[in-house]
Amino acid sequence: MKKIGLLGPKGTHSEEAALWLKKFLREDWRLEICADIFDVLTAVREQTFDAGLVPVENSLEGSINVTLDTLARSDTLTVARELVWPVKNFLLTKPTANVQAVKKIFSHAQPLAQCRNFLRQNFPEAEIVSTASSARAAEIVAEAKEIFAAIGTERAAKLNGLAATKIPADANNFTRFFEIRHRPRDAAPIETFDGDKILLICQIDGSRAGSLCDVLAEFARRNVNLTRIESRPARTILGAYIFFFELDTDAGDDKLRDAIRAVYDKSIWLKNLGTFPVINA
Repeated sequence: MKKIGLLGPKGTHSEEAALWLKKFLREDWRLEICADIFDVLTAVREQTFDAGLVPVENSLEGSINVTLDTLARSDTLTVARELVWPVKNFLLTKPTANVQAVKKIFSHAQPLAQCRNFLRQNFPEAEIVSTASSARAAEIVAEAKEIFAAIGTERAAKLNGLAATKIPADANNFTRFFEIRHRPRDAAPIETFDGDKILLICQIDGSRAGSLCDVLAEFARRNVNLTRIESRPARTILGAYIFFFELDTDAGDDKLRDAIRAVYDKSIWLKNLGTFPVINA
């Protein structure tokens, strides 16, 4: 049975997404709960788990930096698939609580940001408290003697005996998850591209004018479409950056191979994290 790591405790968006994906793929998974995303990725790197399902980007609030930074600094992690997950947030309270009396609202930083307008309009005086996960926020509300609330999933409400009120959804609120697996350092180079996307991570010489433009031109002249570009600090010197490129595979293997080799030649270093399918929930 394959062991899949994910952010816990039970009731997170990560767990909901993993349960849906497990059913969709009809695979026999055992879900392994971790305290944070870094722990999930570390367990995959050390091969304690067969894979990990971690968020990489939210359409409203942007990238999950711990995921990007860990992928950039690992030589053995690869992307097996992407899941695009529609996010549904709920206000969680004790069934008998007077919602108007709520003084503190708990959740992970991402749901809090996603529901910023709702909180401002309905709870302008409430203290907003960030927690390690939305499911942990639900546990805090269930255990508290005071009138608290959490933002989380409907499953978290059921697990903790809480009432769930759906928060008006933004139609564009999606989270992209990556299924991450371990790939040996001595594995053969990736030369075929039979999925929907490719993820490349590289560092270029930012001190040279036009260096990023030169890299992007290698994709453009071969009609390789970039679906996403992201930069993160290289953590070496101020002003040094790592770039994440996600590519469509429509251009074909030959053009993709040529583009990746050309970008490799213009980079300080480059990693190919693999080709993967995209699944929309």
